[in-house]
Amino acid sequence: MDLLKVAESQFTVEKDIPAFSAGDTITVHYKIKEGNKERVQQFRGVVLQRKGSGSKETFTVRKMSGNIGVERIFPLASPFI
Repeated sequence: MDLLKVAESQFTVEKDIPAFSAGDTITVHYKIKEGNKERVQQFRGVVLQRKGSGSKETFTVRKMSGNIGVERIFPLASPFI
């Protein structure tokens, strides 16, 4: 076995993440820390891609804010999601 995969599997926290793929419209709730305060912000948009595997997997979401397109990359294993 690959030593990196063994170490990664030991430290990965399993989350209950629903199945989604490119083209799906999703809402991501993520925590933002501002000084002493912590709040939850929503980012609703279309999934452009899922990339990577294991704890390094990310997904890109694009939304329209007015006439401007905003893209954000989220790590799937982030504790802030």
